[in-house]
Parts: sequence; C-alpha cells; structure tokens
Amino acid sequence: MRSKIPCSADKLSLLAPDMIQAVVGPPAFKMGSKYVTENRVRIVEADEVQISSSVIGNSGLHEQTIRLRDGNLMAKCSCPLEEQPLCRHCVAALLEYHRWVQPPPVRRTQEMPVSEPHPTEQKRTVSATDIKFNEIATFIEWLQPAARALERGQALPDAPKLGPGEVMGWIQAVQKLEERRRESEAAQAALGADITAREAQLNRLTQQLQASLQEAREGQSAYQQMQRELANYRDVLTRLSNIVKDLDRHDGQMRSVAGDLLRKGSQLETLAGSFHELSAALQALVKPPSP
Repeated sequence: MRSKIPCSADKLSLLAPDMIQAVVGPPAFKMGSKYVTENRVRIVEADEVQISSSVIGNSGLHEQTIRLRDGNLMAKCSCPLEEQPLCRHCVAALLEYHRWVQPPPVRRTQEMPVSEPHPTEQKRTVSATDIKFNEIATFIEWLQPAARALERGQALPDAPKLGPGEVMGWIQAVQKLEERRRESEAAQAALGADITAREAQLNRLTQQLQASLQEAREGQSAYQQMQRELANYRDVLTRLSNIVKDLDRHDGQMRSVAGDLLRKGSQLETLAGSFHELSAALQALVKPPSP
C-alpha cells in the first residue's frame, strides 16, 4: 500500500493523535490505536522526517516507511490493504512515534518532612555548581546498577530524588530506554509466537502438499494404466471388427454358393422329370401287344 497526502507539519512529532484521526478513516484509526495499546508496533529507526517501523497485524508482520518531503506525507506499507489515505499499520506507526517522542511522566514521590536545620547550617551557603556536582555524582552512583539491570534485562533501581534539570533528563532518558527495551521484548515475544504459529502452519501446508503430490502421482500412474488398457481394448475391437468383416464376406460367398446350388438343384429336378417321361415313353414303346 502506498499513499501521498498533503501535510503542513514540518516534523512528524507534530502529528498528534487527534490530527491523525481527523484525516484517516475510523476503522483504520481504531485498529492502529489497538496495535499500539497491545505493543504490536516496533520503531526500527526514526527522526523528525522519516520513520521505519514494523507492525504485527492480524495477518502477519508488515513493514512501514513514512516520510515528510516537500509538504507531503508519503507512506508505504507491505500490507495488501486498500485503506486510504493511510492504512491501519501506518496509523499505528505514527501513533507509536508520537508516543515515543513524548517525555516519560515524572514519578511523583511523597515529600519527606524536613527537619529544622541547625542554626550553624543556616549560615552555610551552597553554590549552584556544588548542587550540580552533587546531582551528577548521585546520577553516576545510580547509573552503575541501572546499567547492570539493563544488561540483565531486569527492572531499573529506584531513581534518585532530584529536582528538574539536565541530570533528571538523563535519568528519564535511561528510564525511557528501559521502557523501550521491555516493549521491544514484548514485541519480539509476540513476533516469535507469530513466527512459530506460521512455521507450524507452513509444516501443515507442506505435508498437505506432499500428500497431494503423492495422490497426483498415484492418479497419473492409474491414468497411464487405464491408457494402456484402453489401447489394448481398442486393439481387440479392431481385431473383432476385422473378424466381423471377414464373416460378412464369407456369409455373402456362402449365400452365393447356396443360390447356385439351388439353381442347379432345380435344373437337376427338371432333368430328372424329363428322364422319367422319357423312360415312360420307352416303356410304352417296348410293351408287347395283348393276345
């Protein structure tokens, strides 16, 4: 599926969900949101003008490429759907990217009661540089177990309680990385299950194909045997036809001979009658006269 639609935004992060919903069809937006909620979207590579992603849809894994270029949003998906202007998988990729670029929510912790500082401590002043250094040291101390947790696929340790600032942004970046890792593992697990199911389906189809090929070979062998038998039957029929023709020819000859014999028999009967008459006449001639 390919599409190209005008877009006034100069960054993909500016495409908020409500803007996407206003452009695409309700079914595509509903299914795209469902894919995001079920962690079936994986951002492979992305920046503010291009997204490469993959989505585990209902019919398998589909890959998307989305670009912002010359005031147009160009999207390409490997799915066969004809949804316009964007298919559900491209919608899911845009929604996931918008969620991806948002900063994670800051965990609100319960404020601990602060004891009254000692009068001598109230007189102490701490510079902004000292506070920054303390935050960095705290971050480094937290980062070591956090890195080990990331390597082992475990949950991050509790983040230190720091105020807003650059160091807190570093902590949020690590937390975001861990969140993406968990989402990626879930997507990989779903993809692995889908691949396993499809491999099982492929094995079943292969077995069915082999059985069909065997049946086809057996059918071809039976067809060839029937062809040979049919050829034999045709040969027998040809011979029988020749025999019938010979019988017809001999029957005609016999009929002709019988006709000749009948004619000759009639002639012989006539000749015999003539002989009888001649014999009677001769007997009458040689008979002596009465005294």
